[in-house]
Amino acid sequence: MGKAGRVLGQVLEDYGISQTKLANELGIGRSNVYRWVNEVRDPNSETVLEIIKALEGISPEAASQFKRLYMDGEG
Repeated sequence: MGKAGRVLGQVLEDYGISQTKLANELGIGRSNVYRWVNEVRDPNSETVLEIIKALEGISPEAASQFKRLYMDGEG
């Protein structure tokens, strides 16, 4: 599947953010985050923006890394 999930998994690991914590911040079930991280499903572009906002609420550095990796083609 896609890059967003791969990058998200890397950022969560790098910053020690649990899938549950991100899911809670997004107001969704952890299974959705699991599906993204394990590349079962890809978040749509609107959801990617929501992920960035949620990461900013948890760790601005993590949000910055996610944006950089996602936009710059790394990951």
